[in-house]
Amino acid sequence: MFRLVTIIILTFMSSITFSEEIENPDPLEDLNRGVWGFNDTVINSVGRPVVNLYQAVTPTPLQNGIVNFFGNLNEIPNAANSLLQGKVKQAGNDTVRFLLNTTFGLGGLFDVAKSAGFQASEDEDFGQTLAVWGVGEGPYLMLPFLGPSTLRDAPADFIDSFLDPFSYSDKLALRAGVKGISVVSQYGSYLDQLDVISGDKYLFIRDVYLQNREYVINDGAIEDDFGDLEDY
Repeated sequence: MFRLVTIIILTFMSSITFSEEIENPDPLEDLNRGVWGFNDTVINSVGRPVVNLYQAVTPTPLQNGIVNFFGNLNEIPNAANSLLQGKVKQAGNDTVRFLLNTTFGLGGLFDVAKSAGFQASEDEDFGQTLAVWGVGEGPYLMLPFLGPSTLRDAPADFIDSFLDPFSYSDKLALRAGVKGISVVSQYGSYLDQLDVISGDKYLFIRDVYLQNREYVINDGAIEDDFGDLEDY
């Protein structure tokens, strides 16, 4: 089933001609702004109160452990996508980190792999893998509840979800609970960033998201507009 879904998504995406850079990355801006307005309402009416309550009742060491736990789970898609992108050494590093932290770090609550010399790599996802394979990002999308994305990244997130071991649990309450804790534990820093944005938050979030995606896809190697200084 997973293979079939992957083939369908990749076939659909390959049939769309957006491999070249799009002059207007946000042709759906009016629709996206409407979705952002909805998300902003949800953030302020539900997200902030829940995050504030979580931070108030959860001791800081436990909060750090929870972040480490989900960071450890994320080593699975990190390793898989690193391998798909041909980053064999990084895939090996991510795999060792997962094994060490899962076994000796109490399921990932403690980052013992870092102490052993295995540093965390940059996160890798299937959207980045598709970019390496030559699939263009397509138009920018603001998704309900999920936030900023692109036509390439949105279905890629679905593919990565198959690498979450909790997604295979037949207990809905467990899957929902784990997902909820994951979102809430990481939401605090996102809210802090929102609070310091002045002006048009929609444009700021869009531009930062697209620039960051370009940065991570190119592993930090961003071309500038000044060319090679040795030519002057």
